[in-house]
Amino acid sequence: MHDLGEQLRECFQGRVCLMGLGNVDYGDDGFGAILSEAICRRLKTHGDVTDRHDVINAQTIPERFINPVSVKGFNHLIFIDAVEFGGAPGSVIFMGSEEMEGRFPQVSTHKISPGLLARWIEAGGTTKTWLLGIQPGSLKPSRGLTKDVQVTFDILEKLLCKLWIQGNCMEQQTETIMEEANIC
Repeated sequence: MHDLGEQLRECFQGRVCLMGLGNVDYGDDGFGAILSEAICRRLKTHGDVTDRHDVINAQTIPERFINPVSVKGFNHLIFIDAVEFGGAPGSVIFMGSEEMEGRFPQVSTHKISPGLLARWIEAGGTTKTWLLGIQPGSLKPSRGLTKDVQVTFDILEKLLCKLWIQGNCMEQQTETIMEEANIC
């Protein structure tokens, strides 16, 4: 079995969209929304925003972004969300659409579960969907993340930004090589 870094690195070999889900008014439930915003801020300060990848803060209404994601032709869509999977607070789970749909068919804090969204997106084209889930520590009304979830947040923010930048560098190197070799 691959480790999380390897699995995410494979996703970043193609065009990837990160979609943060969650309600920031309910503690750790806002994990995906907060992480997607942090990634956008960090990448903008490094001047590393391209059309190759995209980050969407969908909050509690991911269904509004199904069509835009489908038409952009991403190879991978990674939902980032707080999910109850029985792990210790701050633990991470990464799964594909079949496992996502089996484990989380319609139970969600969102109107539509990530499993159902994954099925819709995959039915519409070639985009493969994934769930990067974090075990919440608290879903009570509050702003901010619990300590255990914040630790994981910091690690994932750095990892996802690093993979983003490495993926963009690889694409730029490939484009340069193809231009120099007159390959269109």
